[in-house]
Amino acid sequence: MKNHRDLIDAEFILNADAGDFEMDRGKRLVVGIQASEKLYADFQLAVRNKGGHSSLPESDNAIYQLAGGLTRLEHYTFPFELNEVTRAYFAKEADIVGGSQGADMKAILHTPPDEGAIARLSKTPFYNARMRTTCVATRLEAGHANNAFPGFARAIVNCRILPGHTPDEIRAQLIKILAAPEMNITPVGGPGPRPRANPPSPLRTDVVGPLEQVVKQMWPGVPVIPVMDAGASDDAISRAAGIPTYGVPGVFIDLNDDRSHGRDERLPAASFYEGVDFYYRFTKALTSPQ
Repeated sequence: MKNHRDLIDAEFILNADAGDFEMDRGKRLVVGIQASEKLYADFQLAVRNKGGHSSLPESDNAIYQLAGGLTRLEHYTFPFELNEVTRAYFAKEADIVGGSQGADMKAILHTPPDEGAIARLSKTPFYNARMRTTCVATRLEAGHANNAFPGFARAIVNCRILPGHTPDEIRAQLIKILAAPEMNITPVGGPGPRPRANPPSPLRTDVVGPLEQVVKQMWPGVPVIPVMDAGASDDAISRAAGIPTYGVPGVFIDLNDDRSHGRDERLPAASFYEGVDFYYRFTKALTSPQ
């Protein structure tokens, strides 16, 4: 994208590693075409002090200082916020899910939004991640010996930032949340270059139309809905380069069993084989005369 943009002549890009084909305990709910995504940002939290022998402990303990800040982050919740894509998503998801959860989805669309409904939906990580920026500690390192006072303590905090906000803005918020003047908070490189521009992709009829056609054939009654992904994908890079990009995984994963990046990451075998069939049909539909 950066060095050979002239060699890429694409009307649009499809990414099979993005988007949300949602299933709840075997019931297919939504075919989510990713038209937007959150920004990825890592920050290193570091505390240093003079160290010393563990038999003579002092009040300046890098581990305790770091742990105190991380505990404050653990109990902090970033503000609730919807954008055009997530507002449309919850409006349509409400009728699909139904019941009390569907009613909560409608209630968060009110002005002002229902705080109780926000709190209840936030208990589901999948929905919580689509309502706010999130930052979570993912790595920890401290000390150099069992019998030595720690001279350093470091942690990595991974943030997924809502569109419209920047990593610099979130770093400033982390400084306030952690409330630890002795702690340095610095951005660190993530998995590949991450552009700061985060534009959504237009919902092209020559993409959405064939998608709806195939979904109707394979899963009648399951709606196609634009979604904002909570995770990071290469779509951010190609969108920033000016190419409309769409996340269409083709594989249904249960909302309650998403183990992405876990040691036991998995997906249903039936979903995999359906996904192969889906992409064969989808590719044929996209390349056939309309």
